[in-house]
Amino acid sequence: MVMITGGCLCGAVRFTVSEGPITGRVCWCKVCQKLGAGGPAVGAAFKSSAVTVAGALSDYESSADSGNKMHRKFCPVCGTPLFSQAESRPNLVFIRAGALDDPEIAKPSSTIWVSSAPSWASIDPNLPQIAGQPAPIKAD
Repeated sequence: MVMITGGCLCGAVRFTVSEGPITGRVCWCKVCQKLGAGGPAVGAAFKSSAVTVAGALSDYESSADSGNKMHRKFCPVCGTPLFSQAESRPNLVFIRAGALDDPEIAKPSSTIWVSSAPSWASIDPNLPQIAGQPAPIKAD
């Protein structure tokens, strides 16, 4: 059985995931650049049903560059961004690579929203690059 663990900076929120990731991504959309302090967001998609959270979360609702209504969940104590989830795909949750105890688990398989990246962005030429929003991920 797979047991992936992670949490926030202060330890008030911890989580476990009972299945491996579906995919990992580097995202350069404008929203992720804001959330990533000017860099991209790096995260991995997991089945929502495989994720168990201990501790309180705050939820910031916003619209993504794709038009999806998103929920960005973070620790209300230290502010660490932990999860992103689209209302249109409640069966999936993206976990921020930095929130994983072993960030190797979130190894990216593509870079998305490269059309929004600044000129100085370091984009891995070995990963597929997608100009905007990729096709939806299936998590059946």
